[in-house]
Amino acid sequence: MMTNLFSAFDPSTNFNFSLNWMSTLLGLLLIPPMFWLIPSRINLLWINIITTLHKEFKVLLGNKTQGSTLIFVSLFSLILFNNFMGLFPYIFTSTSHMTLTLTLALPLWLSFMIYGWINNTIHMFAHLVPQGTPPVLMPFMVCIETISNLIRPGTLAVRLSANMIAGHLLMTLLGNTGSSLSMIMVNFLIITQILLLILESAVSIIQSYVFAVLTTLYSSEVN
Repeated sequence: MMTNLFSAFDPSTNFNFSLNWMSTLLGLLLIPPMFWLIPSRINLLWINIITTLHKEFKVLLGNKTQGSTLIFVSLFSLILFNNFMGLFPYIFTSTSHMTLTLTLALPLWLSFMIYGWINNTIHMFAHLVPQGTPPVLMPFMVCIETISNLIRPGTLAVRLSANMIAGHLLMTLLGNTGSSLSMIMVNFLIITQILLLILESAVSIIQSYVFAVLTTLYSSEVN
């Protein structure tokens, strides 16, 4: 029985350390069968997804940074695996916690900033004032652009964790009411839960794609 509403998302277990965080590595168990000598349909599907992402990220990054798409495709794959693993029963959703999402977003953003300010200082200063800004508004635009730049890792982390925890929380709330409903209402509840599960699957793909694309855009600005 839950002590409060959010105890279902508590990573702690009955042991002295959190075994639920091991769900982050469960996706690795699904990877080896996809790389057999004879390509399977799942393997071909995954190759098509990676190729499509590589072409899209290459357009965003330009031709200056060859090979950088590997980082962002790997980031997309990691988040996608964790999002999907969280849809299975009794598996901890690690991407619904700021501990993981901020750990992914902050080092990437910090490395982009350090690289940009050291190598392209003039370019970074030019980004603070958009083209065509009146001279009167320039000090305000510098403040606004600086603040929007500083909150980028926070917005990346909060967006991913909030979207992942929202659907899971709704499914948990609806599932807890099943024991007190009639048989007809339970059938409606099951249909609703299935629809929510399909929606959560779509959200898992979309949020991992958004995280990877926004990180790619942030890196393209410093070149």
